[in-house]
Amino acid sequence: MFESFFPRPKLFFSSAVIWSLLAVFAWYSGINQFGSSLGFGATPEGEGPIIGLGHFVTPEFLWFYAYYAICTGLFGGAWYLVAKDHRWQVWSIWGTALIIFSTYYSVQVSVALNNWRRPFGDTLQNALAGDKGVVAEDFYSLMLTFAEIAFIWMAVFIMTRFFVSHYIFRWRTAMNDYYVARWKNVRHIEGASQRIQEDTMRFASIMEGLGVSLIDSIMTLIAFLPVLYSLSSYVTTMPIVGDIPAPLFIAAIFWSLFGTLLLAVVGIKLPGLEFENQKVEAAYRKELVYGEDHEDRAEPITLNELFSNVRRNYFRLYFHYVYFNIARAFYIQADNLFTTFIMIPTIVAGAITYGIFQQILTAFGQVSSSFQYLVNSWTTIIELLSIYKRLQGFEAAIFEREQSQASDAPISGVE
Repeated sequence: MFESFFPRPKLFFSSAVIWSLLAVFAWYSGINQFGSSLGFGATPEGEGPIIGLGHFVTPEFLWFYAYYAICTGLFGGAWYLVAKDHRWQVWSIWGTALIIFSTYYSVQVSVALNNWRRPFGDTLQNALAGDKGVVAEDFYSLMLTFAEIAFIWMAVFIMTRFFVSHYIFRWRTAMNDYYVARWKNVRHIEGASQRIQEDTMRFASIMEGLGVSLIDSIMTLIAFLPVLYSLSSYVTTMPIVGDIPAPLFIAAIFWSLFGTLLLAVVGIKLPGLEFENQKVEAAYRKELVYGEDHEDRAEPITLNELFSNVRRNYFRLYFHYVYFNIARAFYIQADNLFTTFIMIPTIVAGAITYGIFQQILTAFGQVSSSFQYLVNSWTTIIELLSIYKRLQGFEAAIFEREQSQASDAPISGVE
């Protein structure tokens, strides 16, 4: 699954994580301020966030683009020297770096939209309160700014999804070529054709959505956690717990971890049942296929027994999904009111404007949904885990056959 597309996967992924952590640590340890000495300038202190397209071309952003390019170039260049003969390294290394950057840029578009919400919400509040200083041109100008940011988001989203589709299909091609090259050794393994065709296809299609969602969640946390931390200064107190440091920041982490742990516990049996479901379905399908060519196979008694196994496993799956869906539904509905609930003392005290309230709702929702990645994707993750188990078993069978053939091969010079 991974060796076919990524060069030396264990070393590659471990080095990528270490390099990323070092790059992030270095950035926040002072390199982010170093850009001004290189001619990138600096945004004057005390100014609020820039509203509109100027958000993407501030000196800090331009320096970050250069820093990301340098770090990516060093990492990719090192791996080019280590695995220059790997067929898919351009896609697996440079393609991954491009997806990460485009996803980060897309998240920054969301940050720009969130910055826009404050002036628009405050203008709306002042207009509804009868402020005669608010004119129609104020709304038209803000709506034009929104359209500019939205068009940037649309362009980045469309181009990213187009590239990701090609990226994932290259990954599927790499897996397909890897298995097909060993077809003579694996053709007699049970379900070999299904593993190569169906499971690689499903693995690729799930990774297209799930992988991008994971990167998007990580990038969203990186972008919105500082925003949520700064917005915590507007919150006076919280229900039940009272005054705590960075209340919105802590509440988002607590609520998200609670939901993730809750669904992980109640859904712990589902991956195994999904995997077992594929096994009983494969056994039933295999007997039907044999029955097409052999009259003594696929007898009604045998088919009834095999289908009863299918039915039994599906009914067990349905039962366990009942309480999983109950817990998930309760959490999702509670999540709709949680942000407003913790903001009630601040709202009643009149400590914030409508624009700030909208900013808090959006930022909290972005951080919360990112932390709730497992909550929102649990069903898809379960399906991916079952596919992973099947392909892992398939690769183990390939390895055993290749090892067996190697041990049976005659030693050179010995008859």
